Amino acid sequence: MDDPVLLTGAEGRVGQAILSDLSAEYEWRLLDRDPPTRDTDHEFVVADITDEEAVREAVEGVGAIVHLAGDPRPEAPWNSVLSNNIDGTRNVLEAAVTEGVEKVVFASSNHAVGAYETDERTPDMYRPSDDYRLDGTELPRPSNLYGVSKATGEVLGRYYHDEHGLSVVCVRIGNLTKNHPPKDYERGQAMWLSHRDCAHLFDRCLQADYDYEIVYGISDNDRKYYSIENAREVLGYDPQDNSAEFANAEC
Repeated sequence: MDDPVLLTGAEGRVGQAILSDLSAEYEWRLLDRDPPTRDTDHEFVVADITDEEAVREAVEGVGAIVHLAGDPRPEAPWNSVLSNNIDGTRNVLEAAVTEGVEKVVFASSNHAVGAYETDERTPDMYRPSDDYRLDGTELPRPSNLYGVSKATGEVLGRYYHDEHGLSVVCVRIGNLTKNHPPKDYERGQAMWLSHRDCAHLFDRCLQADYDYEIVYGISDNDRKYYSIENAREVLGYDPQDNSAEFANAEC
């Protein structure tokens, strides 16, 4: 990709995981509401995604957008998810259309479908023998207002694809940690996403051709409640890590 890639929310956990492996692979334009906390060789824009004009200026001249910015708190109140996660995402998509950007990668979340994890299903979930998988074709079923905002972002992406021709992929990110999750945390084991696989997945989102897709962002764990087959097929995702490899670890 010859043009810069705009990475919003660059100072967050997902942004840093992406940059840990891909910093030198792209010309990045990094955006965050706060100044950088570490040295960077890339252009850095201090702006808030709720500022429409600032977002439009940040988008100008880029070839693709990886949109991570927003309030990441599962317990975030409505006024925050509305302004930061919903209005902010709409600002990014609108700016992409105005500036002629063709591809947007949207960081969604497992919380967009968290309410599928019902009391009735819990005893059988997360086990290798459980063949039930959410695959992205199911309707959203948010477990909190943060999940509502992520489901809304997915719908906004669908609209901007259908109405304006944007290529949009929504990544329902699982349990992203630098190290593996605790061995007795079944849910975390099942939806673990390593930093290495996270960077690889977003690289594939930037390189692959697609129209509108929803994929799950987890590693190739033995325990799975989410399917990664669509990510494999559409994006060429080839995860290298598996939480089961760390099942006997102490932390």
